[in-house]
Amino acid sequence: AGPGSYSVGTMSERFDCHYCRDPLQGKKYVQKEGRHCCVKCFEKICANTCIECKKPIGADSKELHFKNRYWHDSCFKCFKCYTSLVNEPFMLRENNKVWCSNCTAAEDAPRCKGCFKPIIAGDQNVEYKKMVWHKDCFTCSQCKQVIGSGSFFPKGDEFYCVSCHEHKFAKTCAKCKNPITSGGLTYQEQPWHSECFICSNCKKPLGGKRFTAVEDEFYCVECYKECVAKKCAGCKNPITAGFGRGTSVVNYEDESWHDYCFKCTRCARALANKRFVCHNGKIYCAECPKRL
Repeated sequence: AGPGSYSVGTMSERFDCHYCRDPLQGKKYVQKEGRHCCVKCFEKICANTCIECKKPIGADSKELHFKNRYWHDSCFKCFKCYTSLVNEPFMLRENNKVWCSNCTAAEDAPRCKGCFKPIIAGDQNVEYKKMVWHKDCFTCSQCKQVIGSGSFFPKGDEFYCVSCHEHKFAKTCAKCKNPITSGGLTYQEQPWHSECFICSNCKKPLGGKRFTAVEDEFYCVECYKECVAKKCAGCKNPITAGFGRGTSVVNYEDESWHDYCFKCTRCARALANKRFVCHNGKIYCAECPKRL
C-alpha cells in the first residue's frame, strides 16, 4: 500500500480554489491532478472514501491505497487481530478486508476435528481418512486419554485406544475372562485363548489335538488314559474310546472291564450280557464253578 496521489501545502501565490473560487493565497490548499482547491472542497468533492470506515480521507489524514482501494492509515488493520498493517505484509481477502500474514496462514490452515482450531505449520498432528487433529486432541472416545501417534481402532466416528477396544469389543476368554486380542479358538461356541485351552494335568496346549472333556476339565489322550480313565480289571489297561477293540464297558461292584475282557477265568467264555458267578474275586461262567 502506498500514499495517496495528492499534495498539501500553503499557497504563496495568487490562486483561487478550482471549485468554490475562493482565494487560496496564505491558506492551506490541496493539489490533485493539477488542480488547486481549498481543504473544504477537497474533503467534500475530491477526497477518497476509506473502504473500512466509509468516511472521507481528509487532507490532514494519512492515506494508504492498494488496487484502487483506500484507507485511513489508522484503519489499515488486520481484520482478525487488529494489528496495524502499515509497513507490514498483508493479504486483501473477501469483502475487501485486509489480513496480516499470521492470520491468513491460520485461516487457510486445516481445522482440527477435536478443538476446531487451525493446525498451523509446525504443529504435531494426526491424519486419518482426510481428517486431521492436533496430536493432543486425538483422544480415545472411551477413556479420553490422548492417543496421539499411538495405535488405535476406529469404530464409525469414534476412535479407541488398544486397551479400551479390547475391553469394549474383544471376545472374552471362557477361562481367564480377559479379552482375546488375536488368535484364540472356539469350543462349544465359547472363545478361549490358545494358552488357556490346555490339559488339566500336563498343561500342554490342546488346540488342534485330540482331547477328552470331563465335567469342566480337559485332558489330552495320554493324561486321560493315565490319570482319569478307569483301568480294566482284566487287562489292566485304560478303558478309553479308541483303545483296543471296543468301547463297551462292564461294571460290577467297584470294578470295570472292557466287554471283551469280561470272560470266564477257567474256560475264557465271553460273559458280557450273560449270567456269571463271582468266586474268590474271580469271574466264572455259570457252569465252571460246578467243575471246580
